[in-house]
Amino acid sequence: MANAVTARWHGDNYQSRIFWENAFNLLDDHSCVVEVTFEADGPKSFDDVVVKYDPPVARSGPDRVAAEYHQIKWHVETGGRFGYEDFIDPDFIGAQSFSLLQRLKEARGKVPQGQNAHFSFLTTYRIKDGDPLAELVSGHDRTLLIERLFDGTTDRSRMGKVRKLWREHLELADDNALKTVIGGFRIIDGHRSLDELRSEINIKAKVVGVMGCSATASDFRYDELARQLKVRQLNGLTRETLLKLCREEGLLLEKRQPEEQFLPVAIRSFLGPAADIVGATPENSLILTDAFRQRYLQDGRDWQADIRPLVTAFLGAAVKKSPTLRLILDAHASIAFLAGAVLDVKSGVSTELVQKGRVGSRIWQAGDATTGPRLGMTEQALGQGSETTVGISIAQQVGPHVRRYVDQHLPNVGKLVTFAFSEGPGHQNVAGGGHAAALAEQIAISIRSLRDDDPDGLVHIFAACPNSLLFFMGQHHQGIAPCVIYEFDFDRQGNKSYQPSFVID
Repeated sequence: MANAVTARWHGDNYQSRIFWENAFNLLDDHSCVVEVTFEADGPKSFDDVVVKYDPPVARSGPDRVAAEYHQIKWHVETGGRFGYEDFIDPDFIGAQSFSLLQRLKEARGKVPQGQNAHFSFLTTYRIKDGDPLAELVSGHDRTLLIERLFDGTTDRSRMGKVRKLWREHLELADDNALKTVIGGFRIIDGHRSLDELRSEINIKAKVVGVMGCSATASDFRYDELARQLKVRQLNGLTRETLLKLCREEGLLLEKRQPEEQFLPVAIRSFLGPAADIVGATPENSLILTDAFRQRYLQDGRDWQADIRPLVTAFLGAAVKKSPTLRLILDAHASIAFLAGAVLDVKSGVSTELVQKGRVGSRIWQAGDATTGPRLGMTEQALGQGSETTVGISIAQQVGPHVRRYVDQHLPNVGKLVTFAFSEGPGHQNVAGGGHAAALAEQIAISIRSLRDDDPDGLVHIFAACPNSLLFFMGQHHQGIAPCVIYEFDFDRQGNKSYQPSFVID
């Protein structure tokens, strides 16, 4: 019984934190969020957190989104898996009579006429490996890939079975009716933990000038505050009501002097699951999402000819505005490396990075005094070629994938070098900016020493590591170049292998 009570408390806290993650966007002068409601009056099941935008925000589809309705499911453990069949089972969402899809159909019918809305199912569980649903969730904004589900095949096909089950469960006449129900349905699986959300909220609070909560405190004030807002019938917040609340609760911080601030600049080549992101102003943001479909470069676009000039010009303009930059990279690994090459160690620019991960967002700087273990290096001769391949296995193991790619596509590689920690890969292996900068320098020095006989030999870089580490590596590009950076199909919705991006010389 005690465990059940604790689980219910944690579930309530999780919902509260999703609320605050969105609500603090109200205090960002350049955010599109105009209202955030905790436990709204409807539509049923998608009323946990409701976010409204003005002007409407752009997502992957042609129509802008004016509102987003969330159903939030936190679970004690993270090992749970689900598939497309679970969406017709009421028990999956803890209900007795109505399934998730039936609630979605009902909710869509209650949206104000003319309002384009998204409905988000947010859960700590993950989609089953091999389930058709895994192929239907956009890596761009987590909406269902309508064109992939309605692919023109019969009901006996892989996708046809999904359509048939959902269509018959909802008692719909045809696929067009089903398309209307599930359009704009977002599936945000494997969402962040309670502690990760706590860290994310603290950093958002700091950015918008609101007091965070100490990491040493047993409680988290914002959990209970959200519930009290519901009790007081103040659960629908606007910018004005949130500011008033923060003043009354003593949550507003004194603003820092301008000379103490780093200029936030953002490069975004894909969008994460958050409804809106506090950070840089529009004029200090480079949005590249139109060049990508999910995380993959659009047909007809070229990394070197199309993406590189935009990134280089944007960062060059940012440096003219401020010699101190806070870099927000919701971007591909290759763009992080290129950003470091532009803002290299000789640029005279002081840079801090917003590093996102399993413990939320942190500010990383090369001089933040964090330390950690060095990387082990293994070297393997592959032939007489003059080129070198470098695999960096920090967050994930890259060795087998890299070797397979080299054997198939890089005949001139004569040496394969792999960097990894002795304890194996992990998402928390890098302690901070100082540690990342030291590792980047270690890798750069090692590459230079390996090429003493042929300093002009091309280096192929395959990395699974924090973007901040790749940024610091890019700052050492003069000792590594000429090099090619590769992107991996981590979502396994493309070629399930690597693709070259930038050539840095």
